[in-house]
Amino acid sequence: METFLTESVEEAAKFIKLGGVVAFPTETVYGLGANVFNEKAVAKIFKAKRRPADNPLIAHISDFNQIKLLAKKVTPIAEKIIQEFFPGPLTVVLPKAEKVPLIATAGLDTIGIRMPRHEIAKRFLQCCETPVVAPSANLSGRPSPTDWRAVYEDLSGRIDCILIGEVTEIGLESTVVDCTTETPVVLRPGAISLEDIRKIFPAACLFSPKSNEPVRSPGLKHKHYSPKAKVVLIKSLEEAESAENPKAFIGLSKPTGDFDLIKSCESVEEYAHEVFSFFRECDRRKIGKIYCEEVEEKGIGLALMDRLRRASAR
Repeated sequence: METFLTESVEEAAKFIKLGGVVAFPTETVYGLGANVFNEKAVAKIFKAKRRPADNPLIAHISDFNQIKLLAKKVTPIAEKIIQEFFPGPLTVVLPKAEKVPLIATAGLDTIGIRMPRHEIAKRFLQCCETPVVAPSANLSGRPSPTDWRAVYEDLSGRIDCILIGEVTEIGLESTVVDCTTETPVVLRPGAISLEDIRKIFPAACLFSPKSNEPVRSPGLKHKHYSPKAKVVLIKSLEEAESAENPKAFIGLSKPTGDFDLIKSCESVEEYAHEVFSFFRECDRRKIGKIYCEEVEEKGIGLALMDRLRRASAR
């Protein structure tokens, strides 16, 4: 299969209408989309990504009216969160509608729904004329793609089309909130922080996994976000500076030791934005170990530390 590259949302949307899969930019990371109601098309996402079948997908919408096509009901919690944060980098989990195929939800009776605020994503989804399920547009387990070239690197020849856009604004996947419970539960942290949600629901909490419990969000169960290099989390620079090369560093500090690649970020937001592209650059340079400085787990720092921990897990 030859992967078609285009900057036209209309051309890209034609592939969705024909049952194909299309990578497209959002404000979080690039997504890999298919018509949510086309089971064969959704299956192509799992095959292209080599994604485990028990890892649910998130449906992306361009219009509030599409929510009723996907959800059996919209809970009062979801209504408030949608009113506050849609469109944007947040996903609500709701009871799924009957017509949503189980392959899209990994067999669950719930579905994640998000309305991107990214202009190209919005126009693309409007042209598709249907909700589109879209996990990150990378091979499963790899760092999520924040530019179209990273998508091409992983999925060229495996997908129908890449809709070319700029580098993504945020660089981490959306916040996922379970709205089927009495109080909101943040299943996956993101740019919309736990503190943001607690301004509306003070009792909102972070998901605490239990053994053998099905997970209602991607990014919780399987190996994720990992480069080929070993990721090591550090609280101070001493461990990293004394290690042998080839090695790399990313964080808020400014190391003086001998590194093959260094990314000193001015803020936690920049760190979150750069981390996945940094991981990929380290792999291109065949760097064996990446030292990642830990940050305070507040705001987007909670999401960043979640991704770093999962990337460092072996």
